[in-house]
Amino acid sequence: MLYNDNMNDFKDEYENDNYNPAGPKTALVAIIGRPSSGKSTFLNTASGEPISIVSPIPQTTRNAIKGIVNTSFGQLVFVDTPGYHISEKKLNIKLQQIAKEQLEACECVLYIIDSSRDIGEEESLTAELVKPYSKKTVIAINKTDIPGSKPQKVKEFILQNLPLVEQNKIHEISAKNDIGINEVLKSLYELSPEAPHLYPEEYYTDQEVGFRIAEVIRGQAINRLSQEIPHAIYVDIADMEMRNNGKVLWVRAFLCVERESQKGIVIGKGASMIKTIRLESLKEFRNIFDYKIDLDLQVKVVKNWRQRDPILNKMIN
Repeated sequence: MLYNDNMNDFKDEYENDNYNPAGPKTALVAIIGRPSSGKSTFLNTASGEPISIVSPIPQTTRNAIKGIVNTSFGQLVFVDTPGYHISEKKLNIKLQQIAKEQLEACECVLYIIDSSRDIGEEESLTAELVKPYSKKTVIAINKTDIPGSKPQKVKEFILQNLPLVEQNKIHEISAKNDIGINEVLKSLYELSPEAPHLYPEEYYTDQEVGFRIAEVIRGQAINRLSQEIPHAIYVDIADMEMRNNGKVLWVRAFLCVERESQKGIVIGKGASMIKTIRLESLKEFRNIFDYKIDLDLQVKVVKNWRQRDPILNKMIN
């Protein structure tokens, strides 16, 4: 579990920016949307911490990642589901199943739509998934601050495909620039029941340390490599050991790829790429952990790992 000493600084426009103990409402919120619609950015902005990988590359979110927001209204536990992406590949099918299960299990649904892109088949399929849960859904029309965005077109699409979603639960936002986030949170709280909190107020995610480290490394890798290779990468945390009386966590991790040719690309000329990934990961770790991370990062080939159920189950469960 990771916690946030700065959660008390969460600014709620409805409470004059002053911290109050988290209120009585509690809900699990499933975030759904097309790949790269801004789900991970919303989660990171709302929680005040980098919880989920932000990348323009589809399917970079592989797990149902939880981010926790505490305000004077209550506690919202967000589940960042994989972007719904049409594909028959085994990994993508498993990711789609995660998204469906989260919609069913959560008390609320946050459907994020990218207003800077045209409505397409994937958007229509995503809306069909959301439709049975319209009464517990809030819609965020994202990226409305981008020139050329078409929020009105999105509203017409919503009216046609999700007519049972309440109009006051539809908001124009910019997740990247923290515009309209409070309005979305307020709508979600209105749909939330009064219930005991699921986590202590100081927590901002339920991710274990090893998973958090792996996600940081993978995020640094996928944003530096070509479009195809990120889908062929996963991070295996082989060993962790606390040293120096709890001051240093030593970690041996492997960036795993499917082919020898991909291994050379990830290592880079003169090992330049793997060194950069390691150094940038260490920088990010300093903002997350209160102890030093000593990272031994290597690259190895695991042929056809995306077709191996044991590996896929380990990654996404």
